Amino acid sequence: MRGFGDLEAEIMDRLWSWGRPATVREVVDDLRRARPVAYTTVNTVADILHTKGWLRREKVGRAWVYQPTCTRESYTAQLMHQALETTSDRAGALLHFVDRISGDEATALLAALEQVKARDDAR
Repeated sequence: MRGFGDLEAEIMDRLWSWGRPATVREVVDDLRRARPVAYTTVNTVADILHTKGWLRREKVGRAWVYQPTCTRESYTAQLMHQALETTSDRAGALLHFVDRISGDEATALLAALEQVKARDDAR
């Protein structure tokens, strides 16, 4: 799994932020607030994201309506797992990661670890 390209990331960011399905026209109109972009380019990239499995689409009238197949958090977790798979010393990589997180992030991580432990204990 590779990270998104720039335009892929911008499209996904908008769809995740909006939390609702959207047409390519809506995405293009929003992107154009920051920079010029062609409708056909965004349409092609949305189709590529659909082909890769990152977006699902449904025909509404004459337009495709797109929405992400996973949450931003799930995508980020997949990237983190992929990064961990690149080393034979996962504990060392995790230690370096934890050494760089904030106190709030450490608190969130501890809460997540407690949830995993409780889930495993319940099995």
